[in-house]
Amino acid sequence: MPMLWQTSRHLIDLGIPRVMGIVNVTPDSFSDGGRHATTMAARAHAERLVEEGADILDIGGESTRPGSQPPTLTEEMVRVLPVVRHAVTLGVPVSVDTSRPEVIDAVLAEGADIINDIRALRFPGALGAVARHLRAGVCLMHMQGEPATMQQEPHYADVAGEVAAFLASRLQAALSAGVGPERIVLDPGYGFGKTHEHNLTLFRQQDALLSLGRPLLVGWSRKGTLGQITGRPLGERLTASVAAALAAVARGARVVRVHDVAATVDALKVWSAAGLAATQQEQNQGARIP
Repeated sequence: MPMLWQTSRHLIDLGIPRVMGIVNVTPDSFSDGGRHATTMAARAHAERLVEEGADILDIGGESTRPGSQPPTLTEEMVRVLPVVRHAVTLGVPVSVDTSRPEVIDAVLAEGADIINDIRALRFPGALGAVARHLRAGVCLMHMQGEPATMQQEPHYADVAGEVAAFLASRLQAALSAGVGPERIVLDPGYGFGKTHEHNLTLFRQQDALLSLGRPLLVGWSRKGTLGQITGRPLGERLTASVAAALAAVARGARVVRVHDVAATVDALKVWSAAGLAATQQEQNQGARIP
């Protein structure tokens, strides 16, 4: 049975791994800190990522780096909407990284395809906003705490089990609200309220999350744990990020969210040419992802 993700304008075939390119329209993102903070710069970056082979664009107007404070609603709208209006003309699905129901309604009205929510639709009104748009895709992510405080003292008795239980609960909430399962993917939330050890333990057990029955979207790009593993500073984590993306796919991810689109696309082409994509698809089907 084909593995498909229903979104507003596109039915995305997840039978092969997909690359989601990051467009941060923020002055203080942890990785590209303000480089694409203007509308013109963000639009140009979105175009560049599509040229490099991005299958999906992910546009965000709220920095979620550890210690960050959320923008006002007006600030987020002003950052995101002009970029979304342009991105929907580029021929690929457009995701918006937001938690606010007002932003959800606004971007879906502009033609966005997916809501990528680090808070898994827990803000009041967010779940209803997605449910009202009958074809919009959604990614539900695990996060312990809020960005401002999430890295202060994260703790788990069983990180993989607790992440799985949370995602199962949010998946059920979405289903109960009328969001069809074909619209939903799940994200374990590496780096969001998790220590270095938590991230690695969860990564090694990531394929266990396939038992939840939905495809996985994973973001490892340039994150601090990769710096701790390699000893590389933020600007020198390309190789580690690509390696993490391939490892995530090996552990069952069907979408990888990345800054470095061209390098990741090339790596996945080699992966596919070696026959590993077909092997992984067979393994995922064995894990009962519809």
